[in-house]
This record gives sequence, C-alpha cells and structure tokens, in this order.
Amino acid sequence: MKVFVAGGTGRVGRELTRQLVEAGHDVVAASRHAETLEASGHVTPMPFDFHDDVDTIAGKLDGADAIVFTAGSRSRDLLQTDAFGPVKLATAAAKAGVRRYVQLSSIYALEPERWAGEPSLRSITDYNIAKFFADRWLLDHSGLDLTIVQPSVLKEEPGIGRIELDPEHDGANPIPDVARVLMEVIGRRNTYGKVIRLRGGDEPIGEALARV
Repeated sequence: MKVFVAGGTGRVGRELTRQLVEAGHDVVAASRHAETLEASGHVTPMPFDFHDDVDTIAGKLDGADAIVFTAGSRSRDLLQTDAFGPVKLATAAAKAGVRRYVQLSSIYALEPERWAGEPSLRSITDYNIAKFFADRWLLDHSGLDLTIVQPSVLKEEPGIGRIELDPEHDGANPIPDVARVLMEVIGRRNTYGKVIRLRGGDEPIGEALARV
C-alpha cells in the first residue's frame, strides 16, 4: 500500500514509517520538517502544515491508500494541530477519495470523567480536550473507514509486542508497539468504526487486534 503518515518526523511517525517500509509498503512522510527526512525508494518526504486549507491538504493525498494521523504539537499548537488537524485531514481525505483513516489519540480521550483520576492524564488536560473534540468529530462526521487508537503514556523503549486492550487504568506503551498497532489496524476491517484503548500487557498484538 501507499500510506500517508501525517507527523512523519515525530517519535511515532518515524517508527511507523520504518515498520511500514520493512513490511513492504510505500510511505509519504508528511511534516513541517520534511527536510530532516531521507528520501528512498519507499519513503517520500512531503512538506505539510495543518495551517494549510483543506484543498491544499487534499492535493497532497493523491494516490494514497490509507492515512495515519500521528502528529502532535506537544501543546505548542493545540487548536490547529491536535484539535482541528484531524478534522481538516479527514475532510481532505474524503475530498481526495481516500477512505481508510487511522487516528492516533490518547487513552480515555473520549471519557473526560476519567482524566482527573488517572495520574498520567492530570497534567495533559488541555491536550485531552483537543483530542476529545477531534475524536468525537471523526466518529460522528468523517464518514470514513475510521479507527481511533488510544494508547497510554508513550515510552522510548524497546517494544514487547504485547498489549492489553480496554485496560481498567492507564499505563505505558513502548513507541514501537504503538506503531505496530497503527500499522496492523490499517488492513483489519474488524477495526473500522472502533476506538482501541491500550496499554502494555500480555496479549500478542495480532491476537488482541483480531478480537476487537
């Protein structure tokens, strides 16, 4: 497949790009910092900005089979990137005829009543507000073949290849495991229209996703 990765220079975006290429896919790695990426036979860096209008964004999606949103502003651009970015990208996807859309979000983003009770979420309330509105809009209005992936705290450590779905409390996920989930759900029709909450666990990723 040809996969458009929005946020291709971020921690998850870079790892996802690596795994997609390793699995035999072609990647358009889109980012405001695309010049830091190395082009290859399977990776096309593309300058990309969520401040652009929908028509401009749609023009960059030509030929894509799937889109994965991995971008994050780290609270520097919450409205344009974290909240409105997914809305604009999904709207552009519909305009460009790209139906498969995978959204990287945050665990319990759609459950604000849980934010104060989970230690890792108390300090990122503004980010979760942005993700709440983005995720809710995608579910209610995008009309795409959508999957929302909501991991726990991202850790820069080796993957373990195992997760826990719908955990009772938050936890942590190695970044390679989050990228693996994002890659695997692309081709899994059973994940369409689903919100996948996860943290590190004991179940192999493929087995867990097969029963979503």
